[in-house]
Amino acid sequence: MATAGNQEPSAAPERRPRIIVAVDGSDASVAALRVARAVAEPLGAPVEAWACWDVPAGYGVYLAVGIEGFKYAAEQVLGQAIQDAFGEAPPFVHTRIVRGKPGPVLLDASRTASLLIVGRRGHGSFVLGSVSSTLVSHAHCPVLVVHAAESGRAGEVSRTDATALP
Repeated sequence: MATAGNQEPSAAPERRPRIIVAVDGSDASVAALRVARAVAEPLGAPVEAWACWDVPAGYGVYLAVGIEGFKYAAEQVLGQAIQDAFGEAPPFVHTRIVRGKPGPVLLDASRTASLLIVGRRGHGSFVLGSVSSTLVSHAHCPVLVVHAAESGRAGEVSRTDATALP
């Protein structure tokens, strides 16, 4: 029995896992979406599919003609990736378009995420796998790096893949 001077501490509210998937339209990011579903369903966790966009170098020219085309392109890539991964998005998958370079944006998001899921290699043109390498090295939460199917197509997550997940 607890008395006024000897009260039991109240339990902290339970926080649902927050899974963020980086999507750039590559086969590996489509595979990452499928793996996110395999991880999230048993946990009852929401999945946030993020597409990042930014204005390329030499932005002065783009500011004159408008930058909305870059955001629109990111929306189209994200929509197509969701379609390729699931057909119709499961109700626990939510999309988000974020302005900024993927590495810094996702690194910042890792502060409040339970898990980041990224493709091994996307469409980056500087260093192959630079975003996934940055996140593995510096994220504030666990990072799961997903490879696309060997054929170059993002195939379904196999039963073996899904059971190997934590």
